[in-house]
Amino acid sequence: MKKTQLIMLLLLSAIFIQSCKKDETTTASTTSDKILSANINGVAWNPDTVSAAITYNAAAKTKSFTVTGTATQQQVSINITLPNSTNDNTFGLATYKVDTTSRVVLKYLTQNAQGGFDQIGVVEPGSGSVIISGIDTDKKLITGTYSFTSKQVNKDQSGNIISINVQQILLGSFTNLPYSFVNN
Repeated sequence: MKKTQLIMLLLLSAIFIQSCKKDETTTASTTSDKILSANINGVAWNPDTVSAAITYNAAAKTKSFTVTGTATQQQVSINITLPNSTNDNTFGLATYKVDTTSRVVLKYLTQNAQGGFDQIGVVEPGSGSVIISGIDTDKKLITGTYSFTSKQVNKDQSGNIISINVQQILLGSFTNLPYSFVNN
């Protein structure tokens, strides 16, 4: 009987102590603390160096948004050019897709033996896009997402396809990415 009373006392004490604990709330965040990131061929990638600019070309009346990120002998390059643009540091909130024009150019590059970078494959029309979802022109910060597939067709000396390499750059994002404004 004493054994049962002792077990009951311990059980009630445990319940009482548990109910006195402060409630904890756990939240998950999908916001990255990285200003530029992606998933390259299934591996998380966060560049060591990032540069971004919006450049206005007065002669051509175009505006370009360029981003380059480099890490672990890999580089991702984004370039969007808008025709008939105005001379300011804004950029349209929109989805920009790779098509048959050269207005949206997405590149995946790897470092060569000389220390430079070589483009790996090409991004064909319909195989990539950039979504610019926010811009703060006062603080010069831009936010958005990107993804693309780069395909490299390898041929033998006779022109026969011997292999196809596909590089997938997915779940890319740039969050409050600082940019400079250049007026040419």
